[in-house]
Amino acid sequence: MNRNSNQLHLPKPASGKWWAMLGVGLGVLMFTIDTSIVNIALPTLVQVFHTSFVTIQWVVLSYLLVITALVLGAARLGDMFGKKQLYLGGLILFTFSSLLCGLAPGDYWLIGFRALQGLGAVMISALGAAIITEVFPTSERGRALGIIGAVVSLGIALGPTVGGLLIAFSDWRSIFLVNVPIGIFASFVVVRSVPESKRNPSKQKFDWLGALIMTVILICFALGMTHGQNYGFGSRTTLALLFVTFIGLIGFLWLETRIKQPMLDLQLFRNLSFSLSLLSALLVFIVIAGVIFIAPFFLELVLHYSTQQVGLLLAVSPVLGGIVAPFSGNLSDRFGTRIISLIGLLLMTLGCLAISTFSAQLTELGYIVRVAPFGIGLGMFQSPNNSAILGEVPPERLGIASGLLSLSRTLGQTTGLSVMGALFAVLTLSNSSAADVTSAPPEALVFAVQGTFRVAAGVLFVAVLLVAFLWRIGKREQKV
Repeated sequence: MNRNSNQLHLPKPASGKWWAMLGVGLGVLMFTIDTSIVNIALPTLVQVFHTSFVTIQWVVLSYLLVITALVLGAARLGDMFGKKQLYLGGLILFTFSSLLCGLAPGDYWLIGFRALQGLGAVMISALGAAIITEVFPTSERGRALGIIGAVVSLGIALGPTVGGLLIAFSDWRSIFLVNVPIGIFASFVVVRSVPESKRNPSKQKFDWLGALIMTVILICFALGMTHGQNYGFGSRTTLALLFVTFIGLIGFLWLETRIKQPMLDLQLFRNLSFSLSLLSALLVFIVIAGVIFIAPFFLELVLHYSTQQVGLLLAVSPVLGGIVAPFSGNLSDRFGTRIISLIGLLLMTLGCLAISTFSAQLTELGYIVRVAPFGIGLGMFQSPNNSAILGEVPPERLGIASGLLSLSRTLGQTTGLSVMGALFAVLTLSNSSAADVTSAPPEALVFAVQGTFRVAAGVLFVAVLLVAFLWRIGKREQKV
C-alpha cells in the first residue's frame, strides 16, 4: 500500500521541495538579518532605555553567544529526534521571542528576550542546510544550497538597510515585530511541506556532558575574543578565558574519544575532504568579518561618506554574492564542487588585493570595481563548498555536519572580527600619534587598510591551496 500511495503522489515532491525551500529560506533569512539588524539601533536603544553602550551591546552579544554555544548540541538533537520538528520548534520560538523583544519594557528584559531569540535561531542555523540537503536530490544539491547561500548573503546585506528604514519610518520595536507575520507564515509552510526525516532516538543517547563542556568552551572563546578586541589580548581576563577554552577543548576531545555515542563524532574529521573544506570555510569567514568591520571605518573616516552611502556600498559585495550563488550551485552540479570553489577563492583573493589598493582619492565606482571580485568570488565559493561538506557525510550525520558548517561561520566571524580588527588598529596607531583609530589621520587609516587586506589575501591563499589540493586528489581518484 505504501508503494502505491507513493506512486499516486509522484508529482508532489517536485513542487513540495520548492515549498520546503521557501519555508526554510524564510527562517534562514530572518535569523541572518537579525544578526546585524540590531546594530544600527544600538545608539537609539541607549537613549530610549537611558543606559550605557557597554550594557546595550549585550543585546547583540546575548543573541550571538547562545547561537555559538548551542549550535552543535542542536545539530546533534536534530540527527537524533528529527530535523523538521526541531527546526519548526526553533522557528516558532524565534517568532514568539521576536514579539517579546518588540514589547520589551527595559534593557535587561530586551537582553533576556534576545537570548531566547538566539535559542530559536540556533535551531534554524544548525538544521536549515541539512533539511535542504535531505529534501533535494543529489543532482540538485549544489543548486539548492546555492539558493540558501544567496539567502544568507541577502540577509547580511539587508540587515543594516532594513533596520535603518524601519527605525526611520517607525521605531526600534518594529525591527523585531516585523518577524512575527513572516515567522507565522514560514512555520505554516514548514508544517505543510517539509517531510519527516529518519530518526531512531531509542538507540541513541545525547552526550550531555560533552554538550556542557562544548558550551563552556564556545562561550569562553567568544567572550575572550570580544574582551581581547576591547581591552587587549594581553589582559588577564582575556588570557584566562582563552586558557579555559584551550583546557576545555583538550578535555572535550578526550571525552569524545572515550564514549560510545559522542555529541561530536570525531570520525568525521578522518575524512580529509570534509575537514579541509570546513577549514576553508572558517578561513573565508575570518576574512569576511574583517571586510565588514574595516570597510565602514575607511568609507566614513577617509572618504567622509554619509551613513546611507556607507550602507549602500557595503551591500554591494553580499548582493553580488547572492546573485552569483544559485548559478555557482548549478555549475558545481555540472562540473564538480572543487573547481568552482577554487575559482571563487581565487576571485576573493584578487578582490582582497584590489581592496588593498584603496586610497584617499577612491571614487564610488572605484570602490565597487574593487569589491566586486570579492563578492562574486564569495558567491562562487560558498554553495559548492557547503555542498562538498554535506555530501561527505552519511544521512544520519547531516545534522551535525550542518551544525559544524554553521559553527565555522560563527567562529570565523568571531575570530576575524577580533584578529583583523586588532591588526587594523595596530597598523593605524603605529603610523600616527592618535590615541584611537577614530581620531587617526586619513593616511594612517589608508596604510592600515592596505596592510590588513594584504594579510587577508594571504589567509585566503591558504584556503586556495587547501581546495587546490582537494581538487588534485579528486582528479587522481577519477583517473583510477
